[in-house]
Amino acid sequence: MLIVPQYIPIMAKITRKPVPRKAAVPKKKAKTAVAKPKAPAKKSLKAVKPWTPAEIHQVFSRFRKANPEPKGELEHVNPFTLLVAVVLSAQATDAGVNKATRALFEVADTPQKMLDLGEESLREYIKTIGLYRTKARNVIALSAKLLGEFGGEVPRTRAEIESLPGAGRKTANVVLNMAFGEHTMAVDTHVFRVGNRTGLAPGKTPLDVELGLEKVIPAEFMLHAHHWLILHGRYTCLARKPRCEVCLINDLCRWPEKTV
Repeated sequence: MLIVPQYIPIMAKITRKPVPRKAAVPKKKAKTAVAKPKAPAKKSLKAVKPWTPAEIHQVFSRFRKANPEPKGELEHVNPFTLLVAVVLSAQATDAGVNKATRALFEVADTPQKMLDLGEESLREYIKTIGLYRTKARNVIALSAKLLGEFGGEVPRTRAEIESLPGAGRKTANVVLNMAFGEHTMAVDTHVFRVGNRTGLAPGKTPLDVELGLEKVIPAEFMLHAHHWLILHGRYTCLARKPRCEVCLINDLCRWPEKTV
């Protein structure tokens, strides 16, 4: 028997070359944030040297000497017309209110006469004043409330006056001071500015300034204090260009930007 030799193919061993790994790319370092220097904080009026009692007495003594009997500039003939005038003066000038109320108060100087006049006719008298429609509605409503709850008289407490339509704390303080001689401090935009700018009574709100002024002003000056401060803010310590050169208290004022 013929034996045929079998040929067994020998498989070449395949050797795979290792794939070279890519070198790791080092990560970029995050940039370190450089803190910007903070802007210097504005100097707070509260940080200014406080007024001494002697200095405050000097301020109001000067105001009294220059104007012994200051008067409010809203024209009125009785507590009721004063109340109405103050309600109408919100976001309006005293001069503008006076121009409208001179004719009005000739025909309606009591709550009953105001109700008899009526809201529509009242609007015609005060239409030159800002927000006159809302104000006319409030004046008619407060007149009705005065007749219904207070016997037609202006009440003599802050809470009762504030309960009247259109009347807030400032209105109550003005009426209590001017009509009834109470030692109240009505803070309008002028008093708020003077209290903060001079450093007499710094505060973030009108109430802060009101309470601050009441705390530091001697009782002998309180009857007229808010009038002196209003007039000072209206004619001397102006909002944009204060007239420091003619200011009665420029040597005592704590305002860092005063021009004298």
